[in-house]
Order: sequence, then structure tokens, then C-alpha cells
Amino acid sequence: MSDMRTVSSAFAVVMLTLAIGACGDSSDENAAQQSPEQKAQATVCAARADIGTQVDELTSLTAATVTKDAVTHTVDAIKTDLSDISSAQEDLSSDRRSEVEAANKAFASSVEGIKSEFLTSLSATDAKAAAVTALQQLETSYKETFAPLDCG
Repeated sequence: MSDMRTVSSAFAVVMLTLAIGACGDSSDENAAQQSPEQKAQATVCAARADIGTQVDELTSLTAATVTKDAVTHTVDAIKTDLSDISSAQEDLSSDRRSEVEAANKAFASSVEGIKSEFLTSLSATDAKAAAVTALQQLETSYKETFAPLDCG
């Protein structure tokens, strides 16, 4: 009976390995078969999702926890996402390109506002309070610009 369980377990592991391997192969094939527009759409949606994650991280900061390094690191990640979106725009349909371009431009402006707000405050206390306010404004900007983009 024990040998039968061992054989069954080994068979199950082999089947699971084959199933997982097959999934990877089909996604590689699907990626290769995607049109440039589909690839661009996937890039835009992945960057949009990451921007949402970064904005969530920023808005979780408080006056007590906000630091220049935390804001700089997260804003740099957002800038990379905005660059990825900008690079992918040319392969989108004209309607989609216009929509993404407008969202990208509006949100990039908000990101620059955060940077200047963070660097120009007068005192450490003022800087932290201003940064938290600016980060909340960035969240609003994200909700108005990128959140409505259809990635479903």
C-alpha cells in the first residue's frame, strides 16, 4: 500500500510539473502572438497598476513617517512607469493613445508638483505637512487621470 502511495505521489508531482510548464509555454506563445497594440496596452496597464501601488505607498506616509528617501524612491518608480507608458503610446490606437497621453501628461505634472513642493518647504515640520498634503493631491490626480483608463 505504501509503494502505491509513493507512485501516486510521484505521478501527481510529474503531472503538476507538466501542467505548470505548459502554462509557461502558452503564455510565451501568447506574448509572441500579440500585436504591437496589445503589447503596448499590456505595458500601459502594468505601469498604471504599479503607479497605483506607488501612490498607495505614498499616501500611507504620515507627517511622522514621511522621509525624503521614501518619497524620492517612490516618485522615481512612478517616473519610470510614466516613461514606460510614454514609450508604449505610439503603438496604441489613436483614441486610446489620446486618452493615455492626456492621463500621462496630467499625472506627470502632479508628480513634478510633489517634487517641487517637497523640496521648497521652509522647515522640516512644514515640509512634512506639505508633503503629506501633496501626496494626497497626487492620489486625487491618479484617481482622476489613470484610474479611469480601462485595463479590464
